[in-house]
Amino acid sequence: MTIDWGSLVLAAVISAGVTLGVVSLVAFAVVGLSARAHRPIGGRDDGAPPPVRPAVGAAIAAVCVVAVALIVGYGLFLVVT
Repeated sequence: MTIDWGSLVLAAVISAGVTLGVVSLVAFAVVGLSARAHRPIGGRDDGAPPPVRPAVGAAIAAVCVVAVALIVGYGLFLVVT
């Protein structure tokens, strides 16, 4: 039995890259949704405008979640076929 080390390393690198990408997209979605959170009165940023409008944050979150769903769906498609 022989192992094709080149293919194994390629699969490991691609897997690590996709994992990093999916985790990053989910993190960006959470940050985008945090723009909709209410800021406490008397807090550190009291009176300051939010860095991103809530609608823009929600749009960023939606795009990130759709991208993650497409990546996971494609991976499942590759496993099933």
